[in-house]
Amino acid sequence: MAAEPAREWSDEQLKSEEIPKKDVIKFIQDNAAHSFLSEHKLMGNIKNVAKTAKKEQLLEAYNQLFLSKRFKGTDVDVVTQEVKAVKLDDNPKQVKTEVVEDEGPPKFTKSILKKGDKTNFPKKGDTVGCWYTGTLEDGTVFDTNIPASAKKKKQTKPLIFKVGMGKVIRGWDEGLMKMSKGETARLEIDPEWAYGRKGVPDSKIPPNAKLIFEVELVSID
Repeated sequence: MAAEPAREWSDEQLKSEEIPKKDVIKFIQDNAAHSFLSEHKLMGNIKNVAKTAKKEQLLEAYNQLFLSKRFKGTDVDVVTQEVKAVKLDDNPKQVKTEVVEDEGPPKFTKSILKKGDKTNFPKKGDTVGCWYTGTLEDGTVFDTNIPASAKKKKQTKPLIFKVGMGKVIRGWDEGLMKMSKGETARLEIDPEWAYGRKGVPDSKIPPNAKLIFEVELVSID
């Protein structure tokens, strides 16, 4: 663990014009842990931080640094750096710790419209083929890959992708792995497992929209 830095200035000096804001910011950035800088919004280019940070804010952060003892090299910061190192290490032999959070109940519901073979269910990484139509709750169709005529459908390929790999929204990944080959289902997906707070303006999907898909699972490879 690194030695704690000595206090350089008194409260009176910091409140006066004697000490430039840039000097205070540099001292804090040089000595504070990453998490501390993030909390106090003091990360980034010193000139840019100086433009937005108030003297009172810097005084408070300076004093809290010594009270909290969250300096660079403290245990908290070392652990943060170790976690980053694990994430960046692509060595398959590296033992990685995965934190599993309780997300509560699934963020989608599935209703069977046409039964499948009840035997072949896609697994994570399988390549699946689907026909689908997506609508908003008011019935507005925002996307479909189903041609207008049956003749064109024969000439068109279904949507092909690897399921469970994040290639599509999570509601699809989770929902399709509960469908069997040949099944057609209605997936009602909550915003958290769809496009969330941002939505997709270009596709006319508003923020926090619940999406409804009618999906036919036609192939599993």
